[in-house]
Amino acid sequence: MNAHLEAYEKLGAFYLGRPFDTASGETSPEPLLYDSKDLLTHAVCVGMTGSGKTGLCLSLLEEAAIDGIPALLVDVKGDLGNLLLTFPELRGEDFRPWINEDDAQRQGVDADTYAQQQADLWRQGLADWHQDGERIRRLRQAVDIEIYTPGSEAGRAISILSSFKAPPQALRDDNDLLQERIGTTVSSLLGLLGIDVDPLRSREHILLANLLDHTWRQGQDLDMAGLIQSIQSPPMQQVGVMPLESFYPSKDRFELAMGINNLLAAPGFKSWMSGQSLDIDPLLYGPTGKPRIAIFSIAHLADAERMFFVSLLLNQTLGWMRGLSGTTSLRALLYMDEVFGYLPPVANPPSKRPLLTLLKQARAFGLGLVLATQNPVDLDYKALSNIGTWFLGRLQTDRDKQRVLDGLEGAAEGGLSRSHIERLLSDLGKRVFLLHNVHEDEPVTFKVRWAMSYLRGPLTRQQIQRLRRQQLPPQPPPVSPPSLGAPPPPKTVPPVAPASSSQRPLLPPTVPQLFLPDRLRPGTAVHYLPALLGAARVHFVNTRKGLEASREVLVWCPLENAERGVDWYGAEAMDIELDRLESEPWHPRATFGSVDDDLVAKRAFATLRKDFADALYRSQRFELLRSPTLEEISRPGEDERAFRIRLADKARQRRDQASESLRRKYAKKLQTLEDRIRRAEVKVEKERDQAKSQKLSAVINVGTSLLGALLGRKKISSTNMRRAGSALRGFNRSSKEAQDVDRAEDNLETTQQRYQEMEAELQSELAAVAARFDAQNEPLESFELKPRRSDIDVQQVALLWLPNRVQDGHLVPAWEA
Repeated sequence: MNAHLEAYEKLGAFYLGRPFDTASGETSPEPLLYDSKDLLTHAVCVGMTGSGKTGLCLSLLEEAAIDGIPALLVDVKGDLGNLLLTFPELRGEDFRPWINEDDAQRQGVDADTYAQQQADLWRQGLADWHQDGERIRRLRQAVDIEIYTPGSEAGRAISILSSFKAPPQALRDDNDLLQERIGTTVSSLLGLLGIDVDPLRSREHILLANLLDHTWRQGQDLDMAGLIQSIQSPPMQQVGVMPLESFYPSKDRFELAMGINNLLAAPGFKSWMSGQSLDIDPLLYGPTGKPRIAIFSIAHLADAERMFFVSLLLNQTLGWMRGLSGTTSLRALLYMDEVFGYLPPVANPPSKRPLLTLLKQARAFGLGLVLATQNPVDLDYKALSNIGTWFLGRLQTDRDKQRVLDGLEGAAEGGLSRSHIERLLSDLGKRVFLLHNVHEDEPVTFKVRWAMSYLRGPLTRQQIQRLRRQQLPPQPPPVSPPSLGAPPPPKTVPPVAPASSSQRPLLPPTVPQLFLPDRLRPGTAVHYLPALLGAARVHFVNTRKGLEASREVLVWCPLENAERGVDWYGAEAMDIELDRLESEPWHPRATFGSVDDDLVAKRAFATLRKDFADALYRSQRFELLRSPTLEEISRPGEDERAFRIRLADKARQRRDQASESLRRKYAKKLQTLEDRIRRAEVKVEKERDQAKSQKLSAVINVGTSLLGALLGRKKISSTNMRRAGSALRGFNRSSKEAQDVDRAEDNLETTQQRYQEMEAELQSELAAVAARFDAQNEPLESFELKPRRSDIDVQQVALLWLPNRVQDGHLVPAWEA
């Protein structure tokens, strides 16, 4: 890695550009780095069309992606699909499908030539900001990017059905949040129907809200068909103190139900009901736990449809967030590229309440919001007063500027010079932004770096389809792995010749008998073979680690070699519930195999029960996963994907803590060296000035001596001799001063070199921290929970009859387990 890369590739820091002096128009060579944790207090980006706002926000999202932070992106304008246009090789043919051919015609060149010009432009632009194709490759490897098109099949389809599922228990337990979600969902749906409602006066809104409240509080899901049925036949007979028929007669309810049914039956609405579920967790993480960026392109939707989808997405995000543990590190991002209309100052659209809740609560759960707009006037700045980061670009009118200053002044709580900020805003040019960060001492103007993504402008639906075909092959749905410690499936039994016994053996009443069900038709020749069944509940616990789990065990053992003992260790698991086993055979004319009398004796059966418990104690283990680096153990029922996602959150927290500790450790040492460098620089300047003064003085003395000797009446006089001696001593002192300058410069160079070495040591240790906390690629170890003898509850040991179909003199297993 070269020195320029080392300057900005720092742990938890986003490289956004370089400081820019608006007075001189010069860009500083040092990078402007933004601490990723500052996004926990959210960010807003304001700038007119052409200000470079899209480039800034895409650059921020690129940095987050390289850092492995997943994101939900609401693409109102259609620009965010550019994140998929990343070409590590920077070849003209890579750019060719995505160029604007009208631009090529305006420049008088063919499309291939223009594509190569764009590739050369991007290569040079990246180089000017010390980036290259290798960094683009890192971006592509860090995250998976998917583009979804609600209500369209251009990108990946997204289904809204999950939005009507019962919210998580944590959200249902919070009545305020539950009512907020119900209100937003109902308002969004009625808005899609073209019904502008007042939640306190509209009977449509009140009825639907009551239906959702009744269903969700019972933990039940509700789909659109179920909602239509509930409208026609509500589960309540009274609304408030009014009878249902008086409040909302059945005839009027039928009209509402027909409206929703017509919406559901419309051909264009089918695409809303198919595709990946609008569940946040699989949108943010892949099947292996790899972070994802989910882009929701909604530029093709009508305003009501946009509001409907955005409101549902915000509600789903709230529900997902409430199920998370708290964190001090950035866990995920939610970005809207145009918030105009979704957070107005006066009106209350369905999107406003969940946005306000997220702005207030998301920080504690590690979710950062980034809201962008080019319409700064119609925005609720009171709602944005808690936002910590403001990116302000060039604004179109003085009214826009004054409105933004009002909002920024409220967010800064009086610690801001309005006149100073106003002057800075007036001097901003293209790609130059003012950064006001409450976590920093003062605002700074900077020029945005060159984006790694090809900024070709909004993507059409046809281009999104091409992206899906060429760059995003459809992925299979996540497959839920079997729960840890699950027993293996049962083995099949090879056909055997039927035994000679045909009558059902008479067994002592102390021997329980059970029969496996089958699907054979009545009249089929069936022969039952005896086996042993064991059922138990095994509890696993590790008090030191605070872990416990339970498992239901249901196994069977063949009795072919029962005279040599029953091998419970070789027992096969059964894929059937114990209560599905029957106490009598299904086939009254079936024949039965024989049972050894010694095996079913009372004492022998008691021994079998004891042996079964002993085998479980010695063989049953509940396997978990362990991270040796973080010393974390997976929870019972937590698969590897979920465990790695949790590890990533934990690793980011540990990484941030470790890096902060390292920076504090080196801060004092680096500050001491910086002070030495400043003193050394002052010393060098002082010595240079003294040397220059001494040299000039010596030259003047020599000149005076020569003139005195040439113009005096005596060629050699005592005065001239003294002057010459003084001039000679001056030259000696000048030589000494020059040596002092050399020593001062050497000291400065040594101190600067030591500073660079210490900076390199810090970056090396930070890189080691990043490598150590790589939760995505860390090999995991197995960790076993063992039962105690007292933790084994044997529920039943019984004689199990296995049905077999008699075919050509042989037995073919016919049981369902």
